[in-house]
Amino acid sequence: MVSPHSLGTTLEDNVDNAAKGAPRAPQQGTALDRYFRITERGSTVGREVRGGLVTFFTMAYIIVLNPIILLGAKDADGQLLAGGDFAGIAATTALVAGLLTIAMGVVANFPLALATGLGLNAFVAYSIASGMTWADAMGLVVLEGIIILILVLTGFRTAVFHAVPGQLKVAISVGIGLFIALIGLVDAGFVRRTAAGPVPVELGSGGTLVGWPVLVFVLGFVLMVTLYVRNVKGAILIAIAVTTVIAVIVESVAKIGPSVVSPEEYNPKGWNLNVPALPENVIDVPEFPTLGEFTLLGSFEAVGLVTAALFIFTLLLADFFDTMGTMTAIGAEAGLLDEEGAPPNTKRILIVDSVAAAAGGAAGVSSNTSYIESASGVAEGARTGLASIVTGVLFLFATIFAPLVEIIPNEAAVPALVLVGFLMMQQVKNIDWDDVEIAVPAFLTIALMPFTYSISAGIGGGFVAYVLVKAVRGKAAQIHPLMWVVAALFVVYFAIDPIKQLVGA
Repeated sequence: MVSPHSLGTTLEDNVDNAAKGAPRAPQQGTALDRYFRITERGSTVGREVRGGLVTFFTMAYIIVLNPIILLGAKDADGQLLAGGDFAGIAATTALVAGLLTIAMGVVANFPLALATGLGLNAFVAYSIASGMTWADAMGLVVLEGIIILILVLTGFRTAVFHAVPGQLKVAISVGIGLFIALIGLVDAGFVRRTAAGPVPVELGSGGTLVGWPVLVFVLGFVLMVTLYVRNVKGAILIAIAVTTVIAVIVESVAKIGPSVVSPEEYNPKGWNLNVPALPENVIDVPEFPTLGEFTLLGSFEAVGLVTAALFIFTLLLADFFDTMGTMTAIGAEAGLLDEEGAPPNTKRILIVDSVAAAAGGAAGVSSNTSYIESASGVAEGARTGLASIVTGVLFLFATIFAPLVEIIPNEAAVPALVLVGFLMMQQVKNIDWDDVEIAVPAFLTIALMPFTYSISAGIGGGFVAYVLVKAVRGKAAQIHPLMWVVAALFVVYFAIDPIKQLVGA
C-alpha cells in the first residue's frame, strides 16, 4: 500500500521523482547518502534537515508540558516528583527524547521522533503515582517497556501488525490525520471545551474566537497553506519561524501572558503554553535529578499484584497500538510502505520504541513513545532517519538552550498539524466504503480517534468491530487468529474499570 500523496514533495518534485512503484535507482553518492538511502527514497540532505527541524519545533512543547503534567499530581506520600524541580524534569525530558530519537534514526532509519507520551504521562501521574511512590510508579513503566520489548523480540508485536487488514491500516492513518488536526485546533484555542452546554466542544470561547493568540494561529495557518500550495520549499518551517516572530511582537505590545495564570485563574485570551517573549538568558546549565529514580518491584508491595498487573496491562496496550498506528501513518505519508502496508525496518522501529518506554521510566519522566507530530517533518520532505537525528540533536541542545525553545508558542507550531491532518485525510479514498465488512470498522477507527482523543481507542474500536462484523456474517474462519486475540484484549481494555471493581483493585 502506498499513499496517494507524498508529503513534503512539491509538484515539481513529484515530476522529477520516479513513480513509487517503479524500480529504485542504484544507491550512489556519499557514505551518508548510502547509509540513510537518501537518494533512493527520493530525498536530499537539505530536505532531511528541514524535516528534522520542523518535527522538533512541532513537538518541542513536550519539554514544557511534561513537567507541568507530572508536577500536577503528588504521590501517595504527598511528594512531588524531583521535589518539584520543573527545570530539571524539563531537561531530563529533552535528554531522553534526544537520545531515543537519534537511536530511531541510526538503528531504524525512519523519520520518527520520540518523547514522553502524552496521555500516558497523565495516567502515570494521576492514576498510578497517587497510590505509591514516584519511584514505584516509574518502576511500573520500566516493567511495561521490558515486556513490550520481549513481545517485539519474540516476533509477536510484528506478527500482530501484519495480521491487520491493509484497508484497516489505511483507516488508522486517516483517523490519526483527523486526530492530529483536532490536537492542533485545540492547542491553538480555535476549538475549546465548553464550560457547560449540550455539546462538549465549541468554536473559541462561547462560540467566538477570542484573544490575539488565536489570531496568530490563523495567520500562521494561512501563511503555511499559501506557501504550501505555491510549492515553496520549506513552507512549514518558514511559516513557523515567521509566525513566531509575529507572536513575539504581539506579546511585547499587548502583554497577553499565559492562559493558565494560576491553578485557580484561567485567562481565555492568553497563550496556550509558551509565552513568546525574548528570554533574559539564551543558555542554562541543565540538571537531571530524576535519572535512575525508579524501583522495579516496589509497586507490587504498594498496591498489590492484581492492581499493579492491571496498571501494566493498560500502559502496555496503549503503547503497543499507539506506535503501530503512528508508524503506519508516517510510513504511508512518506510513501515508504510495502505491499502489506508495513514500513521499512518495522522490527527495528518497534525495538527502539519499546526501549524508549523502559528508558522513560528509568529516567523518571514517564514512558517515551513515537510521536505523530513527526508527520509535520515528513510534510517538509523527511524520508529517512537523518531527519530523526536532526530532531534528536535539537532535543539535546534544548537541555542547554531551553530558554530559546520556550520562545515558540503552540499557536505558531500547531498550524503544521492541521495541514498534515488534511494531507493524511486524503488516503480515505483507498477504503472500499461499499464493503460493510471493512467500512464499519474503518469508520469506527476514523471517528473514535478524534472523538475519544486516543489513537488506541480508535484502533481498538475498529479491531473489535472488524471481528464482530466478520463473525456475525458467518466468516469467522477468515479472521486471522491474532485478530481474535487482540480484539479480546481490547474488550478487556475498554472494560478495565468494571474489571477492577470486580476484582476489588
